[in-house]
Amino acid sequence: MLETGLRIAQTVIAVLLVGSILLQARGTGLGASFGGEGNVYRTKRGVEQRLFQATIVLAILFFGISLTNAIL
Repeated sequence: MLETGLRIAQTVIAVLLVGSILLQARGTGLGASFGGEGNVYRTKRGVEQRLFQATIVLAILFFGISLTNAIL
């Protein structure tokens, strides 16, 4: 019963983690070489910062649940 709950939690957190990673901005990439925004360093603000923090929390939770699942 506990193992099933951990597997379900791991799957849900994995989907949320993938979604949060895909929602993050990728940066300028090649856009700067074609006249796009050329700022190399910039700070995260507002929603972007919250999404970044949520990604870190989800990654830590995923690691912890995966480790617990492997031990059991």
